[in-house]
Amino acid sequence: ELSGTDLYEINLSGSDLRGSDLSEANLSGARLRRTDLSWANLFGANLSGADLGSADLRAADLRQANLSFANLEHAKVSPEQLAEAAALEGAIMPDGNTHESS
Repeated sequence: ELSGTDLYEINLSGSDLRGSDLSEANLSGARLRRTDLSWANLFGANLSGADLGSADLRAADLRQANLSFANLEHAKVSPEQLAEAAALEGAIMPDGNTHESS
């Protein structure tokens, strides 16, 4: 149970966090490259500036998550999941393009 935990700039690259409860956690600046976050609860999590390159986010709950300036390049995540995030400003999207504010 990591809900609400402050994990600022933690390095969890390559970890298996399938199904973890990281709701409302502060993961800003965290290194999560190649991390398995499938089925994880990231509701309301702060992932601003986090490196999620090549992470597996399939079926993860990204509702209200802050993904501004996060690196999502090559991440396994659906457009529907990303649409539920609270913020994507400046994020590098799975296709390598930078998200533009609407």
